[in-house]
Amino acid sequence: MRSELPKIKTRDAVTSAPSGDSTAPPAGHRPGAPDRLAIKTREACIQGQPAPEQPPQALVQGRQEFVRERGRAAAMKRAEGQRMANGGETASPPTPSRRRYAGGQGQHTPAQAVRRPPSPGEPDTRPVREGGRTIIKTARSGRKTTERTIRQTIKTVDRSSRKAIKTTQRTAKTAQQTVKTAQKSAQATVKATQRAVQTARATAKAAAATAKATAKATVAAIKAAIAAMQELIAAIAAGGWVVLVVVLVICMIGLLIASPFGIFFSDGGGSPDAVSPTAVIAQINSEYADRLSALQTGGTYDRVEIQGGPPSWPDVFAVFAAKTAGGADGAQVSVLDTATVEKLRTVFWDMTKITTAESEVEHPAEGDTAAWTEKVLTITVTPRTPDDMRVFYAFTDQQNAALDELLAAANREMWNTLLYGSSGEIVAVALSQVGNVGGQPYWSWYGFNSRVEWCACFVSWCANECGYIDAGVIPKFAGCTGGSNWFKDRGQWQDGDYEPRPGDLIFFDWDNKGSSGPQDDVPDHVGIVERVENGVVYTVEGNTSDSCRQRSYSVGHYEIWGYGCPIYN
Repeated sequence: MRSELPKIKTRDAVTSAPSGDSTAPPAGHRPGAPDRLAIKTREACIQGQPAPEQPPQALVQGRQEFVRERGRAAAMKRAEGQRMANGGETASPPTPSRRRYAGGQGQHTPAQAVRRPPSPGEPDTRPVREGGRTIIKTARSGRKTTERTIRQTIKTVDRSSRKAIKTTQRTAKTAQQTVKTAQKSAQATVKATQRAVQTARATAKAAAATAKATAKATVAAIKAAIAAMQELIAAIAAGGWVVLVVVLVICMIGLLIASPFGIFFSDGGGSPDAVSPTAVIAQINSEYADRLSALQTGGTYDRVEIQGGPPSWPDVFAVFAAKTAGGADGAQVSVLDTATVEKLRTVFWDMTKITTAESEVEHPAEGDTAAWTEKVLTITVTPRTPDDMRVFYAFTDQQNAALDELLAAANREMWNTLLYGSSGEIVAVALSQVGNVGGQPYWSWYGFNSRVEWCACFVSWCANECGYIDAGVIPKFAGCTGGSNWFKDRGQWQDGDYEPRPGDLIFFDWDNKGSSGPQDDVPDHVGIVERVENGVVYTVEGNTSDSCRQRSYSVGHYEIWGYGCPIYN
């Protein structure tokens, strides 16, 4: 008997053998073939295990519901993240996918679900069989989307901020350029204004220069006309009548007569009611002296002081001519008729300002003289200058130019000849003192400490103002006898029947006048001859009723003792 090999029981053998029979050959065993060792494989092992117990239907549905709820929660979190990333806008919650089940009624076995791919922004609701990985991926995808959205938002905000900064910078630069442009425009405007002002000034200067040049040309023409007149007189005296034609042509030039320089032709002729400049001066000086006398007699005063004096007559006539002939109406000044003299009188009083002041001076007792109070009237005469009258009358450039030429130093001799005669300077000075009372400026100038009879002091003061004392033309004297002897010693003396010239010194021998009369062939008084017209001698005298006044006498009057005749030229 041969021994049998031990049998190895395989899984296939155990599985295929019926219960209780361990000798039955396995399926597929060929008879007579030797038994091979059975080797368990993984598939055989899995197949050999009992099938897992199928979970009940309720549990499956519960799991599915749990997965759905988790998917909904994840979708809501993603939607919330997207809403926050979009600036708080609310996104509509996604609609979960429906699942269909295969089989008929009563069958609960799930079939293959028909699905569509999720849209962007919707939660991925794939079946639960994909497990937690699906939920995790969905959450990660939502978080990444949110992070991308936030990063994109940050980038957008950053770009917007940079653009805003650049825009602001460009706006600032534009504003700076605008300011610079405005500054340049303002500077250009200022420069243009300055240029306009400079142009206006230059134009005004040119106009003034033109007016002055015209005035100078006119003065030159006047001088030529006057020279021609003088030549005419000499030619007629010599019998040269041919020169008369030239003079007539010059006289036809009406410009001279109608201009302010026509005043040089106002000699009193050409009209029945015309008067000479010297006659006008005498009239107005008399009115001036009367006004001062009225002020002095307006009260009881122990002493009257007159300070200042009226304006010089050349100044008055020059302002009058420039105002009247150079004005808009252009009235002529070559004839001094009644209306023209009234205009001249107005100019004189406009140029003469008179004020008064009263004061009391206490004098202490001296020796036998008791203390006493002196009542003093001070009259102040303030002359206005031609420059003052330019402003007062608002002269035009042409009027100012004419006034300048009329008052030029070269024309001073013409004024003296017209107003006072050949020796008109001392006459002009004497006339400027008309109205003075008390003679204090004259006797104090001479050297006296108190009042004296001051007629000779007045004449000497006037001569000194003209420089005649230093020139040896007139002596400095305080007594009439000494003065008259000075002229007699030099052969410059004329008796009372002589017809004097302006500027001669007139001496009087009063007939029974106070302590000096009757006439004793000794001079009692002295004055200055202003002019001679129609047999009448007009004088300016100091110490006449203790004042400086104008007087008149007939030629050859018996109280005229004689004349001192200074040699002025």
